Amino acid sequence: MLLLQQMIVLFILMGIGYFCYKKGIITDEVSKKLSAIVVNIANPALILTGCMGENKIQGRELLLTVGIMLVMYVALLILAELLPRLLKVPTKSLGTYKAMTVFSNIGFMGFPVISALYGNGALLYAALFMIPYNILIYTYGVSAITVKKEEDEKESSLGRIFNIGVIACILTIVIYLAGIPVPGFLKTTITHLSNLTAPLSMMVIGASLATIDLKKLFTDGRLILFSVIKLIIIPVIGIMIVRQFVDNAVICGVCMVMLATPVGSMTAMLAQQYDGDYEMASKGVALTTILSVATMPLVEMLVRF
Repeated sequence: MLLLQQMIVLFILMGIGYFCYKKGIITDEVSKKLSAIVVNIANPALILTGCMGENKIQGRELLLTVGIMLVMYVALLILAELLPRLLKVPTKSLGTYKAMTVFSNIGFMGFPVISALYGNGALLYAALFMIPYNILIYTYGVSAITVKKEEDEKESSLGRIFNIGVIACILTIVIYLAGIPVPGFLKTTITHLSNLTAPLSMMVIGASLATIDLKKLFTDGRLILFSVIKLIIIPVIGIMIVRQFVDNAVICGVCMVMLATPVGSMTAMLAQQYDGDYEMASKGVALTTILSVATMPLVEMLVRF
């Protein structure tokens, strides 16, 4: 029921974006500016909220979570290099498929599900996953998605690595490890900005759907096969492996949600912002989000603890 409610919220937001585009309220130029707000303001604020909780993870649990997190991302990065080539993805969409393999919607969809299933305390585990996630999405993700131009490649490479997203991640780590207190007014401001991420990003995705032939969304055999692998095979195998080494139900549950959520909408935001294959990224987000209504409960049933 919780997952269904969360999906309904996302679909309503996408529908509003679709309607706004059809009515001319959101244009291509407006959509790109909204993407810039998400990438450069709202999502960095969401990253910063990860260090503002009162709970702390220490000792063995911290080491265990960090170890699982690192292994998981290394495995996903390896899969990102192999899977698109096995699916014979065209060169134009190769980087987008790589990003879609690694980056899931763990912030916009995963956090609410984790909170409802395991309590707010479990969000700190999820926050730990978000730190390398955001470092990777603003480095590996941008590098994979960006259409490189020879004349500005050298000039832009450093900027793509050391950008607002990575700066937010570094600040989050420093504040968390050093225990730096954040003033209440600043917490409130950052929280308000972070709350823009989900509605704006999903509205932009909805607007992008207005430019896509929806028939192609469900007739793209390669994308459908990718979605099945992304939403079912990878999370089921991943959790089965994790359970061989971890007996903490909360950690296993967080890992399940991290792997089973659909393609992150940030992949489409970045594709639009950095002139990548925005149409394919939007189709990937839309299709996996639709399918996840059925696949996430299925994965939970298959790996039930």
